Amino acid sequence: MPEDVYFEPSHVVEAARVAQQVLRPAADKDWSVKAAGLEWDCRQTLDHTVGAPLFHGTNLAMRSTKRLANPRGANTSASIGDLIDALEYTATVLEQIALAAPPNARGFHPSGMATADGFCALSTNEILLHTHDIAQALGLSFEPPAALAELVVRRLFPWAPKDAAPWAALLWAGGRGSLPGRESPGGSWMAHSAPLSEWDGVTIPRRQPA
Repeated sequence: MPEDVYFEPSHVVEAARVAQQVLRPAADKDWSVKAAGLEWDCRQTLDHTVGAPLFHGTNLAMRSTKRLANPRGANTSASIGDLIDALEYTATVLEQIALAAPPNARGFHPSGMATADGFCALSTNEILLHTHDIAQALGLSFEPPAALAELVVRRLFPWAPKDAAPWAALLWAGGRGSLPGRESPGGSWMAHSAPLSEWDGVTIPRRQPA
C-alpha cells in the first residue's frame, strides 16, 4: 500500500493563487470559446472551478453520506475578473473548514468518502486541471509548481507512474495527456479521495457511464 500523503489545507489556496497569476492577464480575452477538451466554454469552466471548493467544503462540513445539492449555482452576472478573484475566496473557505474539521471527519464524494485533506486535494486538482483547460483554449502557458502537482498525484492518483514528471503524470491521470506505454483514462478518470490506506493497491477506479 502507498504511504499516506497528508495534503495541507493551505495547498488549495496556493493552487488558487497560481491559477490567478496565469488567468488575470487574460481577463479581456474571449472567454466564450470552448475550454480545451470540454463542452463548457472558458467562462463556464472558470465559474465551475470557483464553485468546486464550496461544494467540497459543504460536504465536509455536513459530514455528508450521499450527494448533496450544489450550494452554489452558476454566477452569470460576475465579470471574469470577479471570478478570478473568487478562486482564492472559495479556496480559503475550504481551507478554513478543513482546518477546523476533526481528523476523522469525512464527507461524500463519488471518488470515495473523503477526508479533509482528500477534499483539499480534490479542489486543488480541479483548479489545476481546469486552469490548464482554459489556458490551452486561450493560448496561455501554464505549468504549476512541480511540488504541488506531485502532492496531488500522490494523494489522489497513487497508481500514476512515479518515474514521470509530476505535471505530466497529473495531466495523464486526469485524462488530459499521454505517457509512454500507458493507456490514457480519458474521460473515465477517477480519483481516490478516501485515505490512501483504503486503496487496495491494484484497482484503478473509473467513472461509470451516466
